[in-house]
Amino acid sequence: MAQDETQAERQKQLIADFQRNRKLREKTYRERALKLYPHVCGKCGREFSGKKLKELTVHHRDHDHNNNPPDGSNWELLCIYCHDNEHSRYVDAHWYGTEVPSGGQEPVSHNKPFAGLAALLKKKK
Repeated sequence: MAQDETQAERQKQLIADFQRNRKLREKTYRERALKLYPHVCGKCGREFSGKKLKELTVHHRDHDHNNNPPDGSNWELLCIYCHDNEHSRYVDAHWYGTEVPSGGQEPVSHNKPFAGLAALLKKKK
C-alpha cells in the first residue's frame, strides 16, 4: 500500500512539473510573439488590447510546440475562436480520412472599412 501511495505521489509530481514547464514555455514564446506581431488575429483580423489581449493565442504553424525560432517564423497570433477552428480542421480531416484543407494566409474577413475614404475626404474639401 505504501508503494502505491509513493507511486501516486510521483505521478502527481510529474504532472505538476509537466504543467509548470508547459506554462513557462508558453509564457516565454507568447510574450515574444506579442512583441513581434501586432495584436490582431491572423485569420479574422480582430484587434485585441487591454483585458481582451488574453483571448489572443499563439498558433504554431507546423503544430510543433517545441519549434520556437527566435524570429517567430513558426507562429501566428490567432484569437481563441480561430485557433480552435484551425486545430479542429485537423481533427475533422483525421476523422473523415481526408486531407487537411490548406490554411492559406488570407484572412477570412474581406471587409475593407476604409475603402473609398480618400474619395470621401476629397469631397469635403
